Amino acid sequence: MMKQQELMMVGRLGAPHGIRGWMKVNPFTDDREGIFEYRPWLVTRGGVQQEMKVLDWRRQNNGLIVRLEGVEDRDAAAAYTNCDISITADQLAELPEDEFYWRDLIGCKVVNTQGYDMGTVSGVLETGANDVLEIKANPKDAFGKRERMVPFVPEQFILEVSKSDKLITVDWDPSF
Repeated sequence: MMKQQELMMVGRLGAPHGIRGWMKVNPFTDDREGIFEYRPWLVTRGGVQQEMKVLDWRRQNNGLIVRLEGVEDRDAAAAYTNCDISITADQLAELPEDEFYWRDLIGCKVVNTQGYDMGTVSGVLETGANDVLEIKANPKDAFGKRERMVPFVPEQFILEVSKSDKLITVDWDPSF
């Protein structure tokens, strides 16, 4: 029996392209073509996950298309429309000490420099200028907050991230 591994969704299959089993792919990776660096893909169809091998891929107009092993015609490709593409977390590249995957930040407790417990990171938003931590405040927050948004700007607002302790120290006023 295979040990349960943490999975990361990296994209979604789209509509068929042509009659030979090609289909559109919608990557969720920073570098769109980076999705093809991960192998094998774990494709979820009808609640069942299957390992699939990428046989070929190419750019098509402004998008990307892919041909997967075992998908030989348009009908077979259509059966995979809107199926999620995942990889195991151990396929992700090791990051430098001062960089983090969003999954590393979600669930971390956030405290400010005065030791005030601001809550727990529930999500991360990409804004263009910088990422923003979505922090779910504690139920009995002294400032009546339900949620806080703290820009993920190292050294200015984010002073320390301890992945091992699941703790982020921020320079942020809890009343914001």
